[in-house]
Amino acid sequence: MEQETLQLLVAVHRIVRHLRRTSTATTLHPTQFIALLLIAEEAPIRIGAIAARVPCSQPTATTTVAALESAGLVSREQDTLDGRATVVVLTPQGEETVRAAGQHATGDFSRLLARLDDDDRALVLKAGGVLASLAGDL
Repeated sequence: MEQETLQLLVAVHRIVRHLRRTSTATTLHPTQFIALLLIAEEAPIRIGAIAARVPCSQPTATTTVAALESAGLVSREQDTLDGRATVVVLTPQGEETVRAAGQHATGDFSRLLARLDDDDRALVLKAGGVLASLAGDL
């Protein structure tokens, strides 16, 4: 099982690197991209929650949000539950970026999956749901 686990880990890393190099989805740094998708899913969200979910350090999350804010993709608003805190939300430009990136990423990965036969493609797609569930617990 150890060899299979290592094989899976290496394969996932290689696929992700390939997709990053060839992707037309975004010019954002991977941490920025992950944070942007997280904000899209969970907005409004505090920076501390972003740090915990990406995962990254609090200073990295703050820097990441600042870069996304400078790019016009997110904005900070007062937290309605705690007026002392701020939350991060997508701007309309951020919403469009997430939509377009999702379309591009899906297309890029679909072209890679097209190299597989129907059975293997179905197996990978089914495994995607299991891995997403596992990643959601992190």
